[in-house]
Amino acid sequence: MTQIREATATDGPAIVGLLDELGYPGGGAFVARRVTQLLAHPDAVLLVACDGARVEGLISLHFIPQLALDGDFCRISYLCVTEGARGRGIGQALEARATALARERGCDRIELHCAELRTAAHAFYEAQGYRHAPRYFVKSVR
Repeated sequence: MTQIREATATDGPAIVGLLDELGYPGGGAFVARRVTQLLAHPDAVLLVACDGARVEGLISLHFIPQLALDGDFCRISYLCVTEGARGRGIGQALEARATALARERGCDRIELHCAELRTAAHAFYEAQGYRHAPRYFVKSVR
């Protein structure tokens, strides 16, 4: 049975593996620091989905106040389920928990960015009620 819980610093290696599946390899050197940083941040939530002791999914959320509107918004930064556990409702459960948290925190929407090549993820998000918003701008500051 899958359980969703807040991540802990000891989940670092499993989170590195999940991020690797998303195409972000080699994060082991700094992911532990990032996990600790997110866990301490009042406007961030990092959840993992576990089957027993095995982490099978994660979702990283950020809650952002809006200046001109009453409601805040929630941004999903990362959502991943291990390849072997996909199709079992884990992603839906993580997204449902994100929706509940967004409502609890007075958000008026959830948004995310999903690369064009992730067509299966697009279908998943559309099935959860997300709609495509075609403008997304990025500027590198490095």
